[in-house]
Amino acid sequence: MKLYYFPGACSLADHIVLEWIGAPYETVKLDLASTKSPAYLALNPNGTVPLLVDGDFVLSQNGAILYYLAECHPNARLLGDGTSRGRAEVLRWLCFLNSDVHPAFKPIFAPGRFHPDVSLASVIADTARAHVREYLERLDARLHGREWLANEKSVADPYLFVLLRWTIKLKIDSSRLDNLSRFFSRMYADPGVRAALIAEEGRIDGEPSLSPNNPARS
Repeated sequence: MKLYYFPGACSLADHIVLEWIGAPYETVKLDLASTKSPAYLALNPNGTVPLLVDGDFVLSQNGAILYYLAECHPNARLLGDGTSRGRAEVLRWLCFLNSDVHPAFKPIFAPGRFHPDVSLASVIADTARAHVREYLERLDARLHGREWLANEKSVADPYLFVLLRWTIKLKIDSSRLDNLSRFFSRMYADPGVRAALIAEEGRIDGEPSLSPNNPARS
């Protein structure tokens, strides 16, 4: 299998899962410009990452890739307990992250896509920060008394980890989210997570803070 990615993108979730399942794989590092190259667009007309190539099967869309990896490697138990309800529980949270939480970050990354007036960029971004904070509170409540989003470790957890890294990078209020903070620390210490981070970023300098010391942007 071959994973196309660029550092900092949601493709990190797929990279982590590839480490967790232990199957042989290779990666292709891209940047924003190379995702728009003719060669890459021939593989993925969306011009985005992640992209997974498994033999003659080419698969885009993060949620689909995460599901496919888990489905192809059932011994890794990353898609629930093997029951229909267990799979549905994982998909519930995977879909929530993919369809609701992830898009909520887009106005922060690129406010110009939502309104051409650059003077409104900070208003758009800060409004989006408030929306992301609402989702984080729901996720924090979900993790009360739990180690994982679903009833056991699953492909949804690396996706949440990526979104929490964005929370830190974008200075979104993460105060009083103790359950998410514990989850983030546990994921950051995971050997598979660390292996993927080192492969993508070269080194790990120390755990970033998802804590009351990461206040809302003023």
